[in-house]
Amino acid sequence: MKPRPNQRLSSQAMAFVLAGGRGSRLKELTDRRAKPAVYFGGKTRIIDFALSNAVNSGIRKMAIATQYKAHSLIRHCQRGWNFFRAERNEYLDILPASQRMDEVNWYRGTADAVAQNIDIIDSYGITYAIILAGDHIYKMDYEVMLRQHVEAGADVTIGCLTVPRMEATAFGVMHVDKSMRITDFLEKPKDPPAIPGDPAHALASMGIYIFNWAFLRDLLIRDMQDDSSTHDFGFDLIPHIVKNGKAVAHKFADSCVMSGLETEPYWRDVGTIDAFWQANIDLTDFVPKLDLYDSAWPIWTYAEIVPPAKFIHDEDGRRGSAVSSLVSGDCIVSGSAVSNSLLFTGCRTHSYSSLEYVVALPQVIVNRKAQLTKCVIDRGVEIPEGLVVGEDPEEDMKWFRRSEGGIVLITQDMLDARAKALS
Repeated sequence: MKPRPNQRLSSQAMAFVLAGGRGSRLKELTDRRAKPAVYFGGKTRIIDFALSNAVNSGIRKMAIATQYKAHSLIRHCQRGWNFFRAERNEYLDILPASQRMDEVNWYRGTADAVAQNIDIIDSYGITYAIILAGDHIYKMDYEVMLRQHVEAGADVTIGCLTVPRMEATAFGVMHVDKSMRITDFLEKPKDPPAIPGDPAHALASMGIYIFNWAFLRDLLIRDMQDDSSTHDFGFDLIPHIVKNGKAVAHKFADSCVMSGLETEPYWRDVGTIDAFWQANIDLTDFVPKLDLYDSAWPIWTYAEIVPPAKFIHDEDGRRGSAVSSLVSGDCIVSGSAVSNSLLFTGCRTHSYSSLEYVVALPQVIVNRKAQLTKCVIDRGVEIPEGLVVGEDPEEDMKWFRRSEGGIVLITQDMLDARAKALS
């Protein structure tokens, strides 16, 4: 399919979302769900950000590659992302690893996840393929990046974060010339190269790639036949293109969507308990770093039909209140004090309990007189009456998972084990 000059580039592109990862650093939060399916921000899931960016950018053809414990993710996409209409050339295909190429291999790497679905992508009739990770929090207009890709005549355009130079030691770093052409790709370098003209900063890969589909298709077929390859974009394909083709860096700041309230481009990998907790709690700030209230760039999701939140009891010491907090629909704050916290859909907090800096996933019940501080509570957990968490680190670690940053993760299995041990 040849590009049409009278069309937005996004209408000639597809988004291929890599959503198969477990996210093991999130510990028990990903015991039953893949990282992209983890809840975020009160009512969304992590994958909703990549999908919403694509829709808001004008992309109407998408595929989601799943692998690890995908049921929760697939169900969410079926319920919340089922508005695409094939008769309008709109598609959202969910592509579980299904040994489509042979009876031995599941998805062997990020590039292999795309390669095993070449025939499906061919059927879309696209010109450009945008490869996305499904596990980051950010707002980005991919049309801007597409325009740079076409204008530069690049084989691949790579989305890059501008980070303080010495913080880039934890990333894959792009060494670029003045035209933003990538001359070298360095994995977690001890002395990261600076951006030309900006010695204090370096360019770190976001794991977002734009290719002409015909070019990527040929590259994937060759890679599949290479037994020495790990079939990964970052380890195999991108270094090959940097060496033998034309790879161009795209600064996230050029396409980041900001409503006017955000003061700097916002991108987060919420891949640890500490990072997940912090990014959620950041949303409770007076002026949060990420504006979820921007109706011009909505974050789409499965919108459950639930009643409004309710606050009851108004007595000293037993007042249903929430301050500097996000409280989702179907929550009942009953005679309890909630501060600097985020309650997902369907939570219940009962009399004389207090929650401070707590992230409670959907359907959490906090019983009377519980005192919770700096916690992440998994979906459906019932906190027993009088439980105190966040005051005694040694007591917390005896029953729950306590992160390096002092955040306590509570699951129902942990509470059941505690109850059995104390009985």
